[in-house]
Amino acid sequence: MSNSIPDENKRPIRSYVIRSGRLTDSQRKAIESYWESYVIEFNNESLDPNKLFESPQKLTVEIGFGMGDSLLQMAKQSPDQNFLGIEVHQPGVGKLLNGIAENKLTNIKLVCHDAREILEIGLPHNCIDRLLLFFPDPWHKKRHNKRRLVQPEFIELLLNKLNTAAELHFATDWQAYAEHMMEVLEANPCLENMQGTQNYWPVPDRPITKFEKRGQRLGHGVWDLRFRAKVSS
Repeated sequence: MSNSIPDENKRPIRSYVIRSGRLTDSQRKAIESYWESYVIEFNNESLDPNKLFESPQKLTVEIGFGMGDSLLQMAKQSPDQNFLGIEVHQPGVGKLLNGIAENKLTNIKLVCHDAREILEIGLPHNCIDRLLLFFPDPWHKKRHNKRRLVQPEFIELLLNKLNTAAELHFATDWQAYAEHMMEVLEANPCLENMQGTQNYWPVPDRPITKFEKRGQRLGHGVWDLRFRAKVSS
């Protein structure tokens, strides 16, 4: 009889946990009404970003957009850019779908799938002009640090997808994770810190979320990192 228990060593390490957050009636209705219009079905095949949007424009990808407030605001403010949001939690997808439909945006699409697999298979090389990663799970317990998304191998994967001089903008409200991000990014010879070695971005150009404002009122710090892919000489 075969052993039905999966081999723990063969399971992929996930940087997220699927939480059982309840969908509101509004979020559920948005998913039912707008999913086909704005959510890209990923079938383990490469996607062509130029065919996903009405107009071929510079592409910003946000990994883990949460409830989607900042991504929606950026897409509204920059109609001359395209935005692809990746998120696995459906309440956030539903909320953002409502915002996209209400504003009749044509420069934003969503994928509800694991970001690593989208980067590995779903996106072609040299297609991303800006990559955003805001407040990912810090996995603050030492035994869980290996689950952090920002690891050397993840950055190597990401580099293949970046266009010439593409930007990376990461943010976290955990100082230890900020220091970890800085170490990983500065160790990669293909990236340069746009603020200077070991410097964080003091006044980042991004929307401030309600979650972040609440943290600031409680005295929590926020660390933004801004790096750029080096141009080959």
